[in-house]
Amino acid sequence: MDLVNTTPAPAKGLVRAQDGTRIAYERYGDGPPLILVGETARTGAGGERALAALLARRFSVVAYDRRAGREAREIDDLAALVEAVCGESGTAAVHGTASGGALALAAAAAGVPVGPLSVYEPPCGTVDAGGLGRVHARVLVVDGGASPAGTRRAARTVAAAVPRGRHRTLTGQTHEVAPHVLAPVLADFYAEEPAGV
Repeated sequence: MDLVNTTPAPAKGLVRAQDGTRIAYERYGDGPPLILVGETARTGAGGERALAALLARRFSVVAYDRRAGREAREIDDLAALVEAVCGESGTAAVHGTASGGALALAAAAAGVPVGPLSVYEPPCGTVDAGGLGRVHARVLVVDGGASPAGTRRAARTVAAAVPRGRHRTLTGQTHEVAPHVLAPVLADFYAEEPAGV
């Protein structure tokens, strides 16, 4: 059965970024907010829609259209989205894939109020070490066991540089991670009670 085709249509919305640009997003499911930061500018690209459908069983999952361009502008976009989906309730969990993971980490380092944060195979040179040291959220850095050695080394480096980071390898997975393998790992991580906070 094709999970993507049997999932109810997402609710669509718009949020206005700081510079006035409207950012389109899709929301799946009910529950605590979880924002997906994709690898590309297109909502639902790759396995993002399938991952959203799987995570929507436990979360209100929001996927949005990234704008290509300067990192500062994209951080403002993510901040506007966090505010829109969370209101005054606080933070949202965030998951980013590849360059989306780099953006999520940069946003957390810049003070965007993200809750638990997971990233899948962030690129080398994701954020400078000082920047990663300013990420106060719990962070899970995931890579695929069949991915290139340099990609896996970058994931371990990011996990070690984040104060509350940890690393996990998914056996047999590549950069094109299977959503049904990744989703339960992320759901378990977000559901953990924070230690010592």
